[in-house]
This record gives sequence, structure tokens and C-alpha cells, in this order.
Amino acid sequence: MKDETKVWLEYARENLTSAQILLDHGLFNPCLQNVQQSVEKMLKALLIETGARIIRTHSIVELVTALAHVGRKVPVTDEEGDLLDSIYLPSKYPLGSALPDYEPDRAVCDQCIRIASRLRQSIVELTAGD
Repeated sequence: MKDETKVWLEYARENLTSAQILLDHGLFNPCLQNVQQSVEKMLKALLIETGARIIRTHSIVELVTALAHVGRKVPVTDEEGDLLDSIYLPSKYPLGSALPDYEPDRAVCDQCIRIASRLRQSIVELTAGD
């Protein structure tokens, strides 16, 4: 694994750990923000590992698509990507709730953490032989 990949994955791990701590304290918006950042960093780490150019975006859907173009399939469905993309701005700034039509809660935080944890495991497996 490339050294740069390792750094990105460590930052992603810290974001995911932070998300769980924030959830444990009932802080849903910052939990979601950290989950989104974790997933974004994991996907960018995989782009780095493949030698692909990192695209300047916060969109999970765009990053998953970029990885597919270089032959790396990751376990994030279109629906999950849309969910994580819907989190980015509203969890950082007071533009309303983090998700359309309702306030974030423990259930959606748990769902997003599960997505990120599954992705992390997959990326660890994908990069183990690299």
C-alpha cells in the first residue's frame, strides 16, 4: 500500500471513530458530518492507491463513479451514495436538517456508520495485496 494511501485511510479511520463517539453523545449532525468525511477520504485513498487522479469533489456518488471507471467496485449503492451526499452541506452549516424532510436521528446515524464500516472493511481487503 502506498504511504499516501495509508495517511488518507488513517484520517478516514479517525473520522469514523469520531462519528461513533459523537453518536454515543447524541450529537447527530457532527456524527453525520464525520461519517461523510470518512467515506469521502476512504474513496479518495482508493483512487490514490490505483494511481488515478483525485477529483476535487465532496460527492460520494462522483467518487464511486470515478473508481468504477478505473475498475474498482466499492460496496456503496446509488441509494447509499445519495444519502451520504445529502449529508454534506446541511451537517456542516445551519441550512436546515442534515437530511431532507426530517431531523437526523440515531437510526440514520447508525445506518451511515454501517455503510462506512462496510466500506472500510472492503477497502482494507482491496488494498491488502497492493
